[in-house]
Amino acid sequence: MTVKQHRDDGVRRAVFTPVDNRARVETVVHRIGDAIELGLLADGEQLPGEMDLAGQLGVSTVTLREALMALRQQGLVTTRRGRGGGSFVSLPEVPGEDRLRVRLAGWSTEELRDLGDHWAAVSGAAARLAAQRTEPDDLRALRRTLDELASAEDAAARSRVYGRFHVELAAAAQSARLTREQVALQTEVGALMCLVLGDDEYREEVADRHRSVISAVQDGAHDSARALAERCVQDSTARLIGLRLAMPRTASGSRPLEGTHEQEPRPGRRDRNA
Repeated sequence: MTVKQHRDDGVRRAVFTPVDNRARVETVVHRIGDAIELGLLADGEQLPGEMDLAGQLGVSTVTLREALMALRQQGLVTTRRGRGGGSFVSLPEVPGEDRLRVRLAGWSTEELRDLGDHWAAVSGAAARLAAQRTEPDDLRALRRTLDELASAEDAAARSRVYGRFHVELAAAAQSARLTREQVALQTEVGALMCLVLGDDEYREEVADRHRSVISAVQDGAHDSARALAERCVQDSTARLIGLRLAMPRTASGSRPLEGTHEQEPRPGRRDRNA
């Protein structure tokens, strides 16, 4: 079975649902770009044909072509001509540790705590709903992701799998809105998890927490599932805050502006207006 076939149907539906009517080109770029950066669309995977993809997203082919052009400029999509051609995912490299530390230094501890609160609320709600709505077969994607986390050797791979688990948990809740919100959260915080997931002991701890969440969801224990998912996120946020506290504050003491060339962009974000 291919990597593409392994992707959970709920996640893919959330990625390819119609976009908002406002700023459609930019919205398409955000939607597909975020999914690529999180590894929800596999490296080398062929996107649906232009007509099909435009139909799924509810946009015109002209809008879609402009969005694909922007994604090509950002290095997230490549296009091949001729027989067997089309648009293909190009997974970006995860920034090195020094660059990630610069990104982390751009967040104040208050901002990280606020982000963690929001993330925990989304993951907790997703776990509770998943426990109420899913059947055992609906958890196959989560179990595959758990197995991948257990075998992932480097921090970059672990951070992608970690983020995908939370996205797939939202998809298991059968909520497209929660899934899209989780995708947006992971583009902010996902890459930063590289800074804490290089520790093998913590990787094992995270895997145990994820295993407990899956068990609670499978048993229909919605309150326990919510609490376990929230605890997992809260602990990860606390580790990032701990790293941030160990760093000197920036001159302004706050996160650099998004999209500027002179300063670091927000974690996980690219300049979508290129």
